[in-house]
Amino acid sequence: MMQEPRSFSQLRIASFESRRATEMVRLIERMGGIAYVSPSMREVAVDEDRPVIDFANRLITGQVDVVLFLTGVGTRLLVERVAGSIDRQRFLDSLSDIKTVARGPKPTSVLKELGITPTLQVPEPNTWRDILATLDEHLPVTNQTVAIQEYGVRNVSLTAGLEARGALVESVPIYRWDLPEDISLLQENIRRLVAGDLDVALFTAAQQVVHLLRVAKQMDLETPMRHAMRKIVIASIGPTTSETLREEAFPVDFEPSHAKMGHLVHELSQQGVELVEKKCKVAARIMTPSKETSSSDQTPAWRDSPFMRACRREETPYTPVWLMRQAGRYMAEYRSVRKQTTFLELCKNPQLCSEVMCTAVERLGVDAAIIFSDLLPILEPMGMELEFVAGDGPKIDNPVRQASDVDRVLELESIDALDFVIETVTQTRRDLPESIPLIGFAGAPFTLASYAIEGGSSRTFLHTKTLMYREPEAWHDLMQRLSRSIVLYLNAQIAAGAQAVQLFDSWVGCLSPEDYRRYVLPYVQQIAKGLSAEAPLIHFATGNPALLPLMAEAGGDVIGVDWRIGLAEAWQTVGYDRAVQGNLDPLVLLADRETIATRATEVLEGAAERPGHIFNLGHGVLQQTPVENVRYLVDFVHEASAR
Repeated sequence: MMQEPRSFSQLRIASFESRRATEMVRLIERMGGIAYVSPSMREVAVDEDRPVIDFANRLITGQVDVVLFLTGVGTRLLVERVAGSIDRQRFLDSLSDIKTVARGPKPTSVLKELGITPTLQVPEPNTWRDILATLDEHLPVTNQTVAIQEYGVRNVSLTAGLEARGALVESVPIYRWDLPEDISLLQENIRRLVAGDLDVALFTAAQQVVHLLRVAKQMDLETPMRHAMRKIVIASIGPTTSETLREEAFPVDFEPSHAKMGHLVHELSQQGVELVEKKCKVAARIMTPSKETSSSDQTPAWRDSPFMRACRREETPYTPVWLMRQAGRYMAEYRSVRKQTTFLELCKNPQLCSEVMCTAVERLGVDAAIIFSDLLPILEPMGMELEFVAGDGPKIDNPVRQASDVDRVLELESIDALDFVIETVTQTRRDLPESIPLIGFAGAPFTLASYAIEGGSSRTFLHTKTLMYREPEAWHDLMQRLSRSIVLYLNAQIAAGAQAVQLFDSWVGCLSPEDYRRYVLPYVQQIAKGLSAEAPLIHFATGNPALLPLMAEAGGDVIGVDWRIGLAEAWQTVGYDRAVQGNLDPLVLLADRETIATRATEVLEGAAERPGHIFNLGHGVLQQTPVENVRYLVDFVHEASAR
């Protein structure tokens, strides 16, 4: 018997296609879907002809070596606008005499209509990376003047890539993107998204994402729409659109085999129902209310705990305290558990993870728990071969050492492969007292990138900085993949029951402030922007107090401070509009109790009873630390800071 073709089965599908909106409706309905198509963009010619005419004159006089044509519409418009002031045939003849590169079949088709066969056609999927790769293979551009027929907005990555190869780059703007004159249909789809009345969103151009967010912001619905988008299936026509979606922290659930509208709709119809069901199951699993949040009529006990109040910079009865690595090898209970299993196996056992953390919370009397896990398991589903070697710590057997290696780093599209961490959140939240908030965490993109590049620990960060300085495009690509994966990972922890999350940048102190701003800050900002507003973000880094103002700029409700700077100075540097966490030197806990009390008092005095201080160490509890000293510190902080 012939199998019936699969269809959308009445899934509610939003599309933001403009030029071919009517065709999109027909395609969706033909495949059994309910179509809500809202045009989201239109092309508007740039107002000023002078730059185009200047480019044409330089071309005719031999001052341009290569022209990149990025769109068919832009290619045609360019010739039309030049023809108003310069002999059309002379311009076309000049194009025929130099190297021309067409980004895919559309500009190729227009050029051939004009009698020009392009020197090169960039193969699918026609991204800026494919353009650069094509040039690297067939047309070196060192010391060449390269003109780019731009469209919409300038492609900063392409320009930077060409300049890094020694080209002199000239932008030729032809048209810009604007919203449709009538945005009512777009507004209706935004309302449907927020109301949960859609199953799938289709994007056929990167600019559609930009305009969707722009209109949602105008409607004061950006935040609820962002939350709603994480609950539906998001389908992208190809890599360029997918990259923009991921930059906005929207996970891409589907891409077709070819970047064409027909392929997108048809291939998605074969998997759409399954993708929607899977999305719903994952959402249901991580959103299942735990015991303290099951009643909508009762405020959970953790919400007004001293820790959560401090995160919000509210008055507290005493300074809350928790400690990084508070469940660790210094505790006999932890060592007993570790005898049963390897460290990586322990991290993948939610019941044992919950047990060791809850034991630590009970024994120490701290005001918050943090899930027991590690920074690095996220790298395994991203393609890294991770192991923990006794005596040496974590080791990655297939490190990223050159630009081409970045392509094998897989961006997380779901948290399925890290289900054990999400279950650890759920299990620990279930086992903790209701009054104790739970903190989830992840490694920051620089620290994760450094592990992936170095293959383990490092003092010089030789390989990391070499890639960062020599291959800025590859660095950008790697950091984007990591930051978008971290957003997905932390949001899943929040949805599973974490009341706050901490971003650990343990190695970023090796950078200067200038390098931090250039190579790190944009990606942390992306994470802070993409996280659920339900949970405060603690942004923690070590090694260089000069980075503190940049860390605050990058984002975080709470800025974690290590011991290399006084707390009073650190808070003033960060700004009093942020809470702070820290910052006792962990080695103080190896001293006598009088010293512990003296040094803890200095930290408390640095906070000056200002609301928003969370007492912590400047890094994790060391293995050699006596448990009794840790308990003494917690009790002392509570008593000494009582209001």
